[in-house]
Amino acid sequence: MKPNILSLGRLLGLMCIGMQLCGVMICPRIALAAEPVTALAPPGLPAAKFPAPDRPVASIISPIWASEDERRSADETGQVFGLLGIKKGMRVADIGAGSGFYTMLLARAVGPQGEVLAEDITPDYLAALQKRVLDAKLANVKVGLGEEHDPRLPARALDAAVLVHMYHEITQPYALLYNLAAAMKPEALIGIVDLDRPTDEHGTPPDLLRCELAAVGYVETGFHKLRGGVGYLAIFKPPSQPTAPSAIVPCRSGRR
Repeated sequence: MKPNILSLGRLLGLMCIGMQLCGVMICPRIALAAEPVTALAPPGLPAAKFPAPDRPVASIISPIWASEDERRSADETGQVFGLLGIKKGMRVADIGAGSGFYTMLLARAVGPQGEVLAEDITPDYLAALQKRVLDAKLANVKVGLGEEHDPRLPARALDAAVLVHMYHEITQPYALLYNLAAAMKPEALIGIVDLDRPTDEHGTPPDLLRCELAAVGYVETGFHKLRGGVGYLAIFKPPSQPTAPSAIVPCRSGRR
């Protein structure tokens, strides 16, 4: 049987930390290679069942939106985590994790009893993020490969999910929102951070966002303009029974 290298690395890291806490400072240096990143769950419904968005979709151009120093100075994650109620022990997904700015801080916020599922569709971004997670010895992070229409996350597993400065890049938003709903617990929340600008300018007008989520059955529970010029946070409750794919009417400029 092929050994689980990633799990072994995490286990050794925790053993080393434990020895250091007990005053034993000798810890072997072991070079571990990360396994290829794969999906964290079976596929949901295929993209072909859903309508395409009736508006431009921005291209994925970078794993980051702005420098991490700029985002820290604006306390972007502090604002978002507070408004979403992120706390110890929660299981949270970072959809479109990119370079892992949110992933790394979420891992600290949920603590060792919680878990972060970091998802992206770009293999190169995921390989770099997995290395970052391994280097930081984060045992509470799983990195997973999603699809444009499906984040491929475990069913009814999440207390919260964040989609940060990437909603405008989703080529199949109705399919992704439908498949994401299946991964959320009944009282879970989804937070979407974006700029108030057209989608082809790497933002999402709030009325368009509301319309597209409502089309799948999501209910908005909060809207907040974030300090520091980092955009807005829109908070939604996922539907227990999403709109049937054949009944979804695409939005255009916030209207259906």
